[in-house]
Amino acid sequence: MQDRNVDVVIIGAGSAGLSAYRAAKKHTPSVILVEGGDYGTTCARTGCMPSKLLIAAANAVHDARHIAPFGARIENDVIIDKHAVMQRVREGRNAFVATILDSIEDFPAEDKLRGQARFEDDHTLAVADHTRVHFSRAIVATGSSPHVPEPLQAAGKRILTSDTIFDLQELPESVAVFGPGIVGLELGQALARLGVRVRLFGRSGGVGGLQDKALRSAAVSLFNEEFYLDPEAETSDIQEDNDGIRVKFVDRRSGDRLTERFDYLLAATGRRPNLTGLGLEKAGIETTDKGIPLYDRHTLQCYDMRGRASHVFIAGDANHAEPLLHEATDEGRIAGHNAGRFPDLRAGYRRVSLAIVFSEPQIASVGLSRTEIEKTHVLGQDYAIGELNYENQGRAKVMRQNHGWVHLYGEYGTGLFLGAELLAPQAEHLGHLLAWACQQRMSVHQMLNMPFYHPTLEEGIRTALRDLNAKLLLEPAMLDQCTECGPGA
Repeated sequence: MQDRNVDVVIIGAGSAGLSAYRAAKKHTPSVILVEGGDYGTTCARTGCMPSKLLIAAANAVHDARHIAPFGARIENDVIIDKHAVMQRVREGRNAFVATILDSIEDFPAEDKLRGQARFEDDHTLAVADHTRVHFSRAIVATGSSPHVPEPLQAAGKRILTSDTIFDLQELPESVAVFGPGIVGLELGQALARLGVRVRLFGRSGGVGGLQDKALRSAAVSLFNEEFYLDPEAETSDIQEDNDGIRVKFVDRRSGDRLTERFDYLLAATGRRPNLTGLGLEKAGIETTDKGIPLYDRHTLQCYDMRGRASHVFIAGDANHAEPLLHEATDEGRIAGHNAGRFPDLRAGYRRVSLAIVFSEPQIASVGLSRTEIEKTHVLGQDYAIGELNYENQGRAKVMRQNHGWVHLYGEYGTGLFLGAELLAPQAEHLGHLLAWACQQRMSVHQMLNMPFYHPTLEEGIRTALRDLNAKLLLEPAMLDQCTECGPGA
């Protein structure tokens, strides 16, 4: 094996790893980026972008099929070319990946190593069987992979995950989706809108990451208008046969025990950090009982087995904290700067939490969640909830998107806006506005005195803020209100 000496070695060339590389290079030219798989981020290859390509196709078909209430019509049904839909997804996905590959191609050749990495000791990394890297600091940015629970593995070769579904040559006839989280909900609804028979099964009652029970209940009702969703399903006897898989389950509507056949089983049951075989114990890193390194959230510095700060950092999906692109990029930047200028460590700037589900209606969570707030606050005493039902909101009615709810959380005494959960039309945009306000630590009163244009969906947020303002017993804001367009105008 050849030997290399380097200041910083980064394991993983995904979103976090690439961000870490660019940050570390600002402090030292001695950086090596190690990748054991294919170049190209999870976002580009199997996550954000291919899923949005599929969702865009699904929403276009859905809108075309529901055009009649606007005074137009399609004489014959919309025809879906199952092969063409997936071909567009793959071509679009490949274009996004090519952009990532082009950027990596520009890195100096001496800064890149290919092969699986494993720690030999706390300052030595073996890359495959060809290179031994002696490093001063290391960044673990190995990402994550789909997790398929053992009961679902009976589906054998008929199992799909978010890593493999976009490689299908054409849309299947039917899919049993397990896991109504962000990935399962997005892909399940998209497939259903594209004519695939879908049943979406959950186990613990969760839907799209929503933590507010009232919003979860509303979400279950709304999504069941389009496709079958049971967040607390009783399933059993998953079996693979020559033609597909068979699943036994209790029908949530009738209570009958049914057996149905599907072409595939999509396991949207979470992701696990890619840490197996890395040899973290040889690097002296302390881990949880699940094998996740203990680390400082603000510096991304891992702790050793004596509880001391280490020269090893961790960023992105590998730390199993926030599996979101913008979080991975931020963490990579923080870890890269700290590893590059080590031992001069600085706490990185962490943005307000923002998560979005691209279902319809969309789901967004901002700032502190209801669960987090309840750990330190009592409803009606320490915090209040401002609400709006979009059913009668003026602009939403015009667009026939008048379904969903908004819950805004505010603190008594300070009037501080704490966070929000939305199940609402175009929540991706509403969520951004609320996240900006939350990060600026604005009060509910200050938010109400910001401009609101008429007629917009944002006026629904204003109505929810008014409700929250009144419950917090704050001074009324100086605002005009349209009285012609109904509640939430």
